[in-house]
Amino acid sequence: MKKIFFLIPVFNDWESLETLIENIHKEIKSINNFEFNCIIINDSSTIQMGNVSKPQTFKNFKILDLKKNIGHARCIASGLRYLVNNEKFDFVILMDGDGEDRPEEIKYLISKATSLDNSSVVAKRVKRSEGFIFKLLYETHKILTFLTTGKKIFFGNYSCLTFKDAKILIEKKTTWSSYSGSVTKNLTNLVEIDSIRGLRYFGPSKMSLIKLVIHSLAIMASFKESVFFRTSLLIAISYFLRELIGPFWLLISIFSLIFMLLVFLVSLREDYLSLINSETNIAQIKSL
Repeated sequence: MKKIFFLIPVFNDWESLETLIENIHKEIKSINNFEFNCIIINDSSTIQMGNVSKPQTFKNFKILDLKKNIGHARCIASGLRYLVNNEKFDFVILMDGDGEDRPEEIKYLISKATSLDNSSVVAKRVKRSEGFIFKLLYETHKILTFLTTGKKIFFGNYSCLTFKDAKILIEKKTTWSSYSGSVTKNLTNLVEIDSIRGLRYFGPSKMSLIKLVIHSLAIMASFKESVFFRTSLLIAISYFLRELIGPFWLLISIFSLIFMLLVFLVSLREDYLSLINSETNIAQIKSL
């Protein structure tokens, strides 16, 4: 029997988590020949946990309380490292706890992962539910990421990893800063399913413009060598075309240098020592 863990980071969004767990239960109760388990990473929430309980479909249900708040990407990295070092499993499904990763798609993740030689699967966003401005900014992020890295990264955290691939990720410093960037850089033979970004169960989105910018830069920082090469090439081309484009070559060069500086600064988040010592940030482990 295959063993699957759900790994879900949460900061204060307990009401959404309750609904998510109920909906996951409804989706997996008809899936046979799998043992389902769940680990919630409580990112040092300031709101007390509500009535989250273990459904019958889960054999084990644990909550890892962190001592200090470390943010979404680092929660995922910490959870993966704890899971690989302390549990035996075949797959881990990573989900956000707010409902934007739709439980209806879990069966497709599992089916794809198990049918293709136990491959890791990512949920490619083919439709989003946010407003026009956010969608425009997100499309800009995807285009800029492709131009600077050469990679099309159309997925977030929602994915199903094999044990082998999870073990690879917990040894890569990029995982501490950007999950999707690290997956794209370090894993091969990824497969995709089409996914629709759902609506939050409760409250507004926590993805502000600043967080979106940092998220975008963190992905690109995973490929900083490529970013620096491509941006430097752009500066060189603009210089040789300076007579044709006039003073715009100087503006292009200035903005390119600022961009490279921002990518470099965000890349400093990639802390391997913090990653391998992340389990020391676990205050307690509660089993429900």
